[in-house]
Amino acid sequence: MARPYRLQGENYLYHIMSRGDDRKKIFTSPGDYSKFLDYTLKGKEKYQFYLYAYCLMVNHYHLLIETRLPNISKVMHYINGSYTIYYNIRHRRCGHLFQGRFKSIVVDKDNYFLELSRYIHLNPVLKGIVKDPREYRWSSYQGYIGGTDKYIDRDQVQRYLDMGRRQYRRFVLDGIGKIEDPLSKVYAGFILRSVRFTKDTLKNLKVQIVGEEVAYRQVLHDNRVKPEEIIRAVNAHYHTTLDQLRTGKTRPRRAKKVLIYLLREYTGLTNREIGAIVEMRYSAVSKAGLAIERLAEQDKDLKRKIKSIVSNFEV
Repeated sequence: MARPYRLQGENYLYHIMSRGDDRKKIFTSPGDYSKFLDYTLKGKEKYQFYLYAYCLMVNHYHLLIETRLPNISKVMHYINGSYTIYYNIRHRRCGHLFQGRFKSIVVDKDNYFLELSRYIHLNPVLKGIVKDPREYRWSSYQGYIGGTDKYIDRDQVQRYLDMGRRQYRRFVLDGIGKIEDPLSKVYAGFILRSVRFTKDTLKNLKVQIVGEEVAYRQVLHDNRVKPEEIIRAVNAHYHTTLDQLRTGKTRPRRAKKVLIYLLREYTGLTNREIGAIVEMRYSAVSKAGLAIERLAEQDKDLKRKIKSIVSNFEV
């Protein structure tokens, strides 16, 4: 079976995951967790990346990293390699510590940053270790809700968070028992995306297939749609106007969310730009778009309506 591609680019957000060999423990003492984070901190100085979120579990870990250079393989080789050497010496063992290659997924940060950070911070809750993510010591959650965390780049995090500490805590807690795995949206094993992000990523990112050391540029036809076409199609379908959609005075109420979903999927607009059109906050745009995406997977009637709207503009 072919190994998934490893996309390497600058200013790209990656969700990194790695498990212990044969799912065995990779952290067995507080010192192990601290040492891994220390290597991550040193890696930031050495390879120039931003760390947005992390969660270290007993037999695996999650990191949310934005590279400033196309060097994600070097970053992770340093962190995993350094920690393996430490762990083997510390615990008087030899051989592999991690199970195969680390997994890296390029993330559409504009649309999935919030959802993915919540998923990472809720890992200890999902695994039944704690009831409140605030109780878990080895994640970046405290740094998001007001505590200190010397490992994450808080100023960079705030670029995508667009909400206060209390709001973020409510957002995370609201996901307990309801959150779906955002990684179920992964395309081709390495992109967590909207349709627009997938096309732009494959078009603009210089891809390196690790192992074969082949670099190439994948060119796809740019099928992005003008926002005006989508607004016109939604207005026609729901017999409404943009002003009415902005105020929410439409029937059904979900019409505004459908517009947001389609603008996210078929244009190159960011959540902030969509928010300016529909007069909503950045974070609310993200939630609304994801809500319709999930609902359409379960509601066949809504799915048909969306297809009908899409058929009225060129894709």
